[in-house]
Amino acid sequence: MSLKNRISALAEEFSAGVLAAIRSASLEEILSEGGRGGASTARASATAAPATRGPGRPRGRKSGRLARRSPAQIAQVVESIVGALKKNKAGMRSEQLQKLLSLDKKEISGPLAEALSGKKSTKKGERRATTYFAR
Repeated sequence: MSLKNRISALAEEFSAGVLAAIRSASLEEILSEGGRGGASTARASATAAPATRGPGRPRGRKSGRLARRSPAQIAQVVESIVGALKKNKAGMRSEQLQKLLSLDKKEISGPLAEALSGKKSTKKGERRATTYFAR
């Protein structure tokens, strides 16, 4: 038997064993095992964490890409931004909104732009001196 044939036979045997193990496991068991590996841990925590913390994501992670948010989650963040701006008639800067809403810089830029384009807020100033106001 050649090396290529042996490797192919081992791969088929392995995949058949994995499929048999998955088919015999319950859904709860499969989901509970999902949070133990390297890449699956990051994916599982990224999808589960925002629901437990509110509009943003947990503070533990500082770098890397954000988990993809649904339009409903983004709309929730936009509404919380507009609500905070309505409470503060003098306006707020992005850093103040981030601190008040416990959001990261990466998390707030998109919803802020959406609030501006949706005519829910206005802005005055440029760069770090930009102040946002509710309409």
